[in-house]
Amino acid sequence: MKGTKNKILLFLTDRWCDWEASYVIAATNSYTDYVVETIAIDTCPKISMGGIKASVDHCIDNYQDLDNVAIVILPGGLSWEENDYDEIAEFIHTAIQSDIPIAAICGASTFLCKHGFLDHVKHTGDSLELFQNQKGYNGRSLYVQAQVVVDGGFVTANETAAVEFAYEIFKILKADSDEELDHWFDNFKNGAVR
Repeated sequence: MKGTKNKILLFLTDRWCDWEASYVIAATNSYTDYVVETIAIDTCPKISMGGIKASVDHCIDNYQDLDNVAIVILPGGLSWEENDYDEIAEFIHTAIQSDIPIAAICGASTFLCKHGFLDHVKHTGDSLELFQNQKGYNGRSLYVQAQVVVDGGFVTANETAAVEFAYEIFKILKADSDEELDHWFDNFKNGAVR
């Protein structure tokens, strides 16, 4: 791991999809030098779709030091399409200016598309039709029908791609050797018993 970029920020919203980032946060927080911390628009605990009440470590209004952030992960959730979350868009813009990778899955990728973040990078999400229904989306020619796409500092994934999402984030973070990461992916994608 290079320098002091050892923090993974997990963005929580109301009714966040707890399983979509579970592989990546559990493995990196437990088996690497990376530390997972939560961030949100306020410090109120956020309840996941599975009913898990998660505390919030940081409010975006008070979070200024991006120097130690290795990646920002946005799990999906039911509130992404119900809210504009302009303040989150401003935070993501600041993170991008600091060359911090952004990883978004499911509804969070829809959030990125409607704020124009995906207009100039290859990307995916739950469907092109869903993206085209978002006001301000101009990235149709760069949409890729895939489980996960990595391009230009972004990782985007559809709602069924939690394993692929984690695998691509692991590679960006260099969480283990290529061989070990490939072994992990094979086990979790295809099963340990075949």
